[in-house]
Amino acid sequence: MTRLHALVLMMLLAPAAAHAERRCGWLDNPSTAKWLLIDSGGGWTIMDNGSGYKAAEGMDKIPDLTAGEFVYTYAYHGYACACMDVDTDGEEGITRIHSVRQLPLSRCRSDPAISRFLDKD
Repeated sequence: MTRLHALVLMMLLAPAAAHAERRCGWLDNPSTAKWLLIDSGGGWTIMDNGSGYKAAEGMDKIPDLTAGEFVYTYAYHGYACACMDVDTDGEEGITRIHSVRQLPLSRCRSDPAISRFLDKD
C-alpha cells in the first residue's frame, strides 16, 4: 500500500515540478529586501520591497550563501553564483523558488552570457 501512496504522490507533484525553469547565474542581494537573479535571459526580480514587488514563494530555499563562495559588496550584502529551479511570471519576475544550488564563482565568471554583471560598477 505504501508504494501506491508514493506513486500517487509522485503523480500529483510531477505537473508542478514540470513547469519549473532552471535558471543559472548571479544570485544578487544588493540591499535589504532586494534579491535578483541575473542569467543569460536577463535580470529576474525575486524580491524588491522598495518597488512593491511581492517576494517569491520559497525564499526560505535560498541557503546561507556566505557558507559557500560569496562576494560581499556592502555590509552583509553581496552575490554568489547559483542554479535555481523557479517559476517565472514570463516577464522579469520569479514567482516561486523550488530549489537553489550554489555553484563556484568561477562558473559564473567564465560564462560570457552573464559577464556583464561584473562590469555593473
